[in-house]
Amino acid sequence: MLKILLFMKKNLVQSILVGMILGLVVGRFFDTGFIRDYVSLLTFMMVYPMMVTLDYATLFGKGNLKLQVTTQLINFIYLPLLAFLFGLIFFPEALYLRLALLLIALLPTSGMTVSWTVMARGNVKEAIRMIVLGLLLGGLLTPIYIEFFLGASVGVPFRDIFMQIGFIIFLPMLLGFMTQKLLKKHYGEVRFHEEIKPVFPLLSTFFVILLITFVMSLRATMLLDNPIMFVQIFLPLVLGYGLMIVSVHFIGRWLFTYPDRIALVNGTVVRSLSLALAIALNVFGEIGPEIALVIGVAYIVQVQFAAWYVKRSIRYHDKHMTT
Repeated sequence: MLKILLFMKKNLVQSILVGMILGLVVGRFFDTGFIRDYVSLLTFMMVYPMMVTLDYATLFGKGNLKLQVTTQLINFIYLPLLAFLFGLIFFPEALYLRLALLLIALLPTSGMTVSWTVMARGNVKEAIRMIVLGLLLGGLLTPIYIEFFLGASVGVPFRDIFMQIGFIIFLPMLLGFMTQKLLKKHYGEVRFHEEIKPVFPLLSTFFVILLITFVMSLRATMLLDNPIMFVQIFLPLVLGYGLMIVSVHFIGRWLFTYPDRIALVNGTVVRSLSLALAIALNVFGEIGPEIALVIGVAYIVQVQFAAWYVKRSIRYHDKHMTT
């Protein structure tokens, strides 16, 4: 089983594509409406493992204040405004697509931030700090932003959004923190980090793919009858991620050293799509699967851009280190 999970993690894009196709096939021939009853459980199983792996101690250590402030200004001012603008331009009549873009923009950043930063030889400690701070701020600010930008149109009470996000983010975070403490106490720090901690992201990835498969099955008929929708979703995501990575790269190049710039890019461009998926399915009722569909496509786009940037950064780093 562990080998299968490792394969899915290493081949995330291909695994998501297989899940999407499988969901379309199953949803075309079978009624999968019963899946809605299990969304909350699957959501918890997806988010909780992520929280067990967080390095909570980084919040209390001395860090690069300028880098962290710049990161969060990008995350919670620049990117939400960019997503809102893209929504108005590309989807003026499609509320759920505008909401999907906004939700993606409001939830930095994922565990992959650390992985990409390690590969590109960036500042890993600051990247970890970005994840914890981003999750805390995202959990608090997301309902406020949704209410401000789309509250009247969405018609979801602010209180309900905030409570659901608290349940999806802060409860798993609390339980994850407690689980981490217990595991470290029982197995020791070294064994936890070397043997136990690496398993949790694999579990989270599995449930992400499972949820995306279910989402596709719920909307299989709609998508197969209207295939142009994939193009409509794909184009603004590619343009949005392209603009994000280029603009943040030049901000980082202007303000920071190479290691800090790598952390900045990965701490902003790499979004917490798992949490966005969880919130979409648990908060927004009937339009939740449509929002989740956009997020599923965003997984593919985000991985490609992040991988390209890492390869480009490594070449740049090696070239300048040898000259």
